[in-house]
Amino acid sequence: MSLLQPAVQLQHTTEPSPSAQEEMQFWMDKVVAWGQADSPDTQRDTSLHLRRLSSYLQQLLTHINNVRSTTETMKRLPFLGQFLGRLCWNPLVTADDTSRGLLFQCLWGLYSEDPSDAVERKANQWIRKVLCQLSTEEDGAAAQKLMKHMGVPPKEYHLKVLRKMVAVLQENIGKSCSSLGNINQRCSCDNILATSEACVPLVSCPEAAPLIGALLQRPVTCVRAALSEDFLDALSSALSSQVLSLEDQAVVSLWYHSLSSLEEAVLSLLESVLSNTESTPQRMVQQLSQSLLPKACAQHCSIFLVVNDIFRSTLKQSEGNNCVNSLIQTFTRCFLRELKLLQPQCVSLKAFFPQSPQSVLVPLLTLPSEMPLEAWRHHLNWLSSSLQRLTEEEEEGDGSSSTRGHQKVFEAWFLLVQCAHWVQVSVQLLGTSGLEDRGPLLWLLNFYHHPTNRGHLRDLQLVQAREAWDHLHALFSVSAHPPPVDHQQLLVTLLSPRPQRPSPSLIISLLVNFAVFSQQPLSSSSQILQTVVRRSGLVEEAACVLHSLELRLNAGSCLSSDANRVHLRIEALQNTLTHMQAA
Repeated sequence: MSLLQPAVQLQHTTEPSPSAQEEMQFWMDKVVAWGQADSPDTQRDTSLHLRRLSSYLQQLLTHINNVRSTTETMKRLPFLGQFLGRLCWNPLVTADDTSRGLLFQCLWGLYSEDPSDAVERKANQWIRKVLCQLSTEEDGAAAQKLMKHMGVPPKEYHLKVLRKMVAVLQENIGKSCSSLGNINQRCSCDNILATSEACVPLVSCPEAAPLIGALLQRPVTCVRAALSEDFLDALSSALSSQVLSLEDQAVVSLWYHSLSSLEEAVLSLLESVLSNTESTPQRMVQQLSQSLLPKACAQHCSIFLVVNDIFRSTLKQSEGNNCVNSLIQTFTRCFLRELKLLQPQCVSLKAFFPQSPQSVLVPLLTLPSEMPLEAWRHHLNWLSSSLQRLTEEEEEGDGSSSTRGHQKVFEAWFLLVQCAHWVQVSVQLLGTSGLEDRGPLLWLLNFYHHPTNRGHLRDLQLVQAREAWDHLHALFSVSAHPPPVDHQQLLVTLLSPRPQRPSPSLIISLLVNFAVFSQQPLSSSSQILQTVVRRSGLVEEAACVLHSLELRLNAGSCLSSDANRVHLRIEALQNTLTHMQAA
């Protein structure tokens, strides 16, 4: 018997006593009378009872929170819905800060996160309707009379009601989780779902922005603190149609909660960048920073994994689109910068790049500016040999192991695309290297442009890349004056796209770096560049390489003992290409 005694006591404490029923009847009679007449006597009676009414609403709120479900609450207080509903339409009650706040809290307490029966479903529907009407401009007759009496315009009245409602809700969602207490007590986190549901019709209201931001950025410490999917969908729609303005951190939190919203943001960025064929590297950096995606990825590993997966799929479908490669590389650079600002200490990169070959992950993600200039060549030779060994081992398999091997090769190449700063350094070194140093650097450059080895053409393409380098080395030799015409023509021939030939992008990047870093007079370098790109029709591609080179030089990732001279040569060559494009 003693084991059953606490349960019996609990039942007695939560079951309304006869006096409680009488008090409910007293207040029910009052609100009915207040609603049936609109006279000075009625208004005076309402005002006189506001303090007692607030005390009674506080008792009701405690009772609601101590009962496990809305269905059980309605069984014990069958007139509760009518009572709260009539109070919601009484403008003298809703104009009182304390009464209105308690009234709203009672409604939140009755909202069921997971309605278990028809009573709770109907209650949820009614609560949403009440809240929606309270915050719109559908004026009731009583409210109209009150506004007329007070001389308050309807719009101002409703804005004030809305602001007060937002303030009350914002205060409620800031309360800590209470689910660790009495199992029969409602968890305060239940209000989160109810509040987010109530915000659906308000997502485009500027007055609701603080509440929306607070909901999105509230720490998820309880399973009951989930946000409504309707709320998240409404926010995503309003944000994409530009009828909603959120603070940056609230946008990041929305992406964290809503996968569809994050995917839409990434796809919108891809479309914006790839549709603008005249976008410069500088403009791309600006677009990425304004998108907030690099910052969001640095804050949440889960966001980065989604964004990275979209980039991975886009890269597979792009068939060597240089703009896609450039976007992925620039995004990764912006992400690494944000990650370093956010977590300047040791960061576990493996969590962000779980599919990448771990042996080359940190060496590739290390920026050229983070190591001495004299160490670049040795670092690149090690990267080239490591990637070459990885591709040879994985491509030798057959059957299912061959499929897995090709996937590993793709992941290695994907990481190289993300970290293409080392590819760019290798191109620069090829423009200033001798014959004995070109092998590993040319292999790395060739792998970057030809990762799949289709038809086993990579070796042949590597031979053709060496041939292109030989022609360029002869053209830009200081002793070669005037430039040999036959080498120029052979370069133009190699630039015509054919399966067994290297990518035109590979040769153009070599050509531009030779023109910038060679010791040949600027006039001769400009003439060679102008002749080759005009005959091959690759003026825009050469201009893009020059822009990227200028960005690297400004970022300190460009090896040069005479930065001023290099800047002047880049500027002069850009002017040459600009005149060609205009002509």
